[in-house]
Amino acid sequence: MKKQSFGTMIAALRKERGMTQLELAEQMGVTDKAVSKWERDLSFPDVSSLPRLAEIFGISVDELMQGKEQTGSQNTGEKAALVDVILKGIAAAMGIAVAVLTILKQLDTSAALGMLGIGLACLAISQLGKKDE
Repeated sequence: MKKQSFGTMIAALRKERGMTQLELAEQMGVTDKAVSKWERDLSFPDVSSLPRLAEIFGISVDELMQGKEQTGSQNTGEKAALVDVILKGIAAAMGIAVAVLTILKQLDTSAALGMLGIGLACLAISQLGKKDE
């Protein structure tokens, strides 16, 4: 999984607490423009201010510095959909290849069965990934 950038984490923590950039800036003793730059990863807060930032968010400095793991649920869903499309594409390609090569008399029976087996295996794998609906 991909880690959030420091700025993304600051923005997420601020929003979770219903704070504006200005409110965070006031508590940190900086300008709202400074907070904006932190959140866009254009600058980084002074190291001496990290304990205060962690305190405001109710986390440790370690947690603040390590970042949160992104859940990747959307990314995982997109990957699963892509894998499903690829498997179905392979299955279709195998079926088309067998049909065309058979018509052209360029394919023997054992090779055709092997190719169709690969296509069916891809379809089976695709179906295994589906959740019961």
